[in-house]
Amino acid sequence: MTERVGQLASISLDCPDPDLLADFYSRLLGLKEAFATPDRGVVALTGGGPMLTLMRVDTYVAPSWPEGDQHQQMHLDVAVEDLAAAAEAAAALGAVPAEHQPSPEQWRVLLDPAGHPFCLTAVRPD
Repeated sequence: MTERVGQLASISLDCPDPDLLADFYSRLLGLKEAFATPDRGVVALTGGGPMLTLMRVDTYVAPSWPEGDQHQQMHLDVAVEDLAAAAEAAAALGAVPAEHQPSPEQWRVLLDPAGHPFCLTAVRPD
């Protein structure tokens, strides 16, 4: 076993409007603001493990999924008890169901307000 160098502190998402996504993910995941730069170009949220950091990118292009020119580089899986109820609640916050749903019995793919795919899932690790 190797000794770790550090621990995961944050997962960062590029976006055109960090405040918009901070509000969305705060309400979706029950997070609170931990840090923001004076210009609000970076907003970090805490309260669910590693921080979720939203970073303004003026040339941001939303990923296309599952195909297209701008591939997703990563996505979040959010554990829920009831997929249908959670999808409805996420939509009320501004999420949009993705057209392609490869396994809707186990995962529901949605797009956040900036177009990032994320999954609601009933699958749990052992």
